[in-house]
Amino acid sequence: MELAMIGLGKMGLNMATRLARGGHRVIGYARTAATIEEAVKLGAEGAHSLEEVVSKLNAPRIVWVMVPAGQVTYDTIEKLSNLLSNGDIVIDGGNSNFKDSVRHAAMLEPKGIDFVDCGTSGGIWGLTEGYSLMIGGKPEVVEKMRPVFETLAPASDKGWGHVGPHGAGHFVKMVHNGIEYGMMQAFAEGYSILKAKKEFELDLAQVSHIWQHGSVVRSWLLDLAVRALDEDAKLTDIKPWVADSGEGRWTVFESIDLDVAAPVITLALQMRFLSRDEENFTARMLAALRNQFGGHAIKKAE
Repeated sequence: MELAMIGLGKMGLNMATRLARGGHRVIGYARTAATIEEAVKLGAEGAHSLEEVVSKLNAPRIVWVMVPAGQVTYDTIEKLSNLLSNGDIVIDGGNSNFKDSVRHAAMLEPKGIDFVDCGTSGGIWGLTEGYSLMIGGKPEVVEKMRPVFETLAPASDKGWGHVGPHGAGHFVKMVHNGIEYGMMQAFAEGYSILKAKKEFELDLAQVSHIWQHGSVVRSWLLDLAVRALDEDAKLTDIKPWVADSGEGRWTVFESIDLDVAAPVITLALQMRFLSRDEENFTARMLAALRNQFGGHAIKKAE
């Protein structure tokens, strides 16, 4: 098949490469010429505008959008809506809010342009390991795209599937990322407890290697922890600042709207916020209050 990949960040570039290696014709477009040149070296064809992208594709055209969620995604899809024709397909493989995906589908429908929302997981490892694809949209449209999904997935019959109507793909990916927040937080807290037990002088990398075989907690996340600890056992080169891309917040919002308790995911999200507070006024106020009512000692800021 042939398709365009709009947005050649690390994941988009890797996906375009995997598709090209799988025998698909891929037109790559990004804002910078250097990124387009890199995609060409890896097997894609280059385009320097959305207009050129559309002109290079044969109808019915397939355009995969892999840009940051929010306004950038909306602007890209809106512009494509004026360039594409009846029967063409737009796939949003980024981390869009599922509610936005429902709106994007509604925007394209009057023009006869089909929309697919594809929650995509795999990170930088997807190029070699394959991607997990959670797909929303019309079943017949998803079926047309089967060769593309089979190429991107870990296997033709594993790691991908049509999960529901428009928005369902990004909804499932949102919850997936919420679960990921909780799992990562649990690992981080566990390792912190191990490290704090000074008298045992535990080798965290060694413990991690033991856990990799036969343990209930063995997983890909554990394997990644092993890699990180093997490279730097004390993680001294990493600043304790953790970002969030949005899905964790949206998962918590949905848990509230749906009256579903999600304390682990919610607290994991809150801990990410805490990591960014270099001033940590909350902790300062707690220390001040303890001093006021109990005379407890305060450590003075340097």
